[in-house]
Amino acid sequence: MPKALVTGATGLVGSHIVERLLADGWSVRALVRSASNDLASLGVETTQGDVLDRDSFSRSAAGCDAIFHTAAAITTSGGWEVFRRLNVDGTTNAIAAAESSGARLLQLSSVAVYGPTARYSGPGKKTSEDMVLGPLPERAYYARSKRESEELVLEAHAVARIWATAIRPNVIYGPRDRQFVPRVAKLLRRGIVPIIGGGRSIFSVTHAANVADAAVRAVMCDGAGGRAYNVANDYPVTVRRFFVLAGEGLGRRVRFVSIPLPVAKIAFKVVRSTTRVLTGGRLNVISSASIGFLTEDNPFTSERARRELGWSPTVRPEQGIPEAFRWWKTHR
Repeated sequence: MPKALVTGATGLVGSHIVERLLADGWSVRALVRSASNDLASLGVETTQGDVLDRDSFSRSAAGCDAIFHTAAAITTSGGWEVFRRLNVDGTTNAIAAAESSGARLLQLSSVAVYGPTARYSGPGKKTSEDMVLGPLPERAYYARSKRESEELVLEAHAVARIWATAIRPNVIYGPRDRQFVPRVAKLLRRGIVPIIGGGRSIFSVTHAANVADAAVRAVMCDGAGGRAYNVANDYPVTVRRFFVLAGEGLGRRVRFVSIPLPVAKIAFKVVRSTTRVLTGGRLNVISSASIGFLTEDNPFTSERARRELGWSPTVRPEQGIPEAFRWWKTHR
């Protein structure tokens, strides 16, 4: 029976990776800062420690075949040092733990590595892993930390310190989401939702269970070593359809006020208010990326993951979106 260590096991992606591993017959260990009854009830072995404590991280990885490193700072009121410490230093310790244990390392990266503008490269052009990564804005703390972390992991593989791979999701939703789903729910509670251009663009979102599927497939694929994979296109769902399905999960009828895109760009307060709610302030509200998130089609392609990993997502929007919002309504 293969054994895996999961960091961030009580988080959104980490918890779905735990579920997927258990379903596949893995033995699962979680590195946690405090005891978790939820994990224990699933039969998960827990070890207390911290990703910033190299010794406890390495001890937890001993005897494991794979490490799924998902713990990270996503949103915070702190500056660069907060993101750097958890995301970069934590990843440095993950690399050390993989090296000492001989375990394969899966790094949960992000499409944020592409930057706020390069991802929207023009109509019909999709952002793939072959894109040259340009400079990031100084205040793009999350994106900078994820890019630096991913570079550390892939470099460690390149010099044969460890076997490692990385996946790059976009905005993730699902049961146990503490970020995106609560923000959308807050928006829908207003009753009337402003929607730009009719909400016809394809939303840049992916279900957590589908991300977990890609993570496990990547670790099991020998050829994935040293490579990064976009995991950003499970199923196409428009912005409008996403909100309607979310309303079903909340038991609430959604009413829209459609705003033409040219008007929305002029009436900047509408865009600023909506994007701030949906992204938690992670996107600069005056950037093309923040407007693009609501008005342009999902700019990424996940063809490499489908081709090389056999990634074939199983959770469809009509199932996954209402389920995520029902979970939030029950557990908030």
